[in-house]
Amino acid sequence: MAPKKKIALSHSLMSAFSYLRSLISKKLDSKQKEFSKLVKENQGLIIKVSRLYTNSLEDEQDLFQEIVLQLWRSYDSFKGQSKISTWMYRVALNTAITLFRKKTKSPQTDELMDFHHRDYVEDDDEKQQQITLLYKVIKMLPKVERAIVMMYLDDLPYRDIAENLGITEVNARVKMNRLKKTLKELMTQHA
Repeated sequence: MAPKKKIALSHSLMSAFSYLRSLISKKLDSKQKEFSKLVKENQGLIIKVSRLYTNSLEDEQDLFQEIVLQLWRSYDSFKGQSKISTWMYRVALNTAITLFRKKTKSPQTDELMDFHHRDYVEDDDEKQQQITLLYKVIKMLPKVERAIVMMYLDDLPYRDIAENLGITEVNARVKMNRLKKTLKELMTQHA
């Protein structure tokens, strides 16, 4: 009789393990789908960060992938205390700045990116030139200022900009007003 109980117990344990495996698999599939949806919905902000912190299309693609990887790694740590886009900005900026620091420590120094090779919609040539010039002068700014301008251009409220950068809302407003003047001057100089 004892052997039959072992078989029954083993069968029941195997069923439990199988059930747990299927639950974990479903949970993981659900989590992956949810994450993929969030990345698709917010890919614009990841692209902007990637564009502003790289000097080539290849580096931009690498940074995009690294940001998505870091978002996935820290996805479980998101507590919902801020908007998902705010959290994604923070992770994207931290990833970009970290990689930027690593690159600047290397002996390689890259020129500012030539934006003419980008695939922009060219329905209005003058407008396109202005956008190209704007991105070029934004890339001339220090990394924190770049982040402020990028978030401002994305219509993030000053509260979110401040939270992302660990500064006060008033400081974010002051910095942005100064940056507007700086950008106008740089665009005039490089036009």
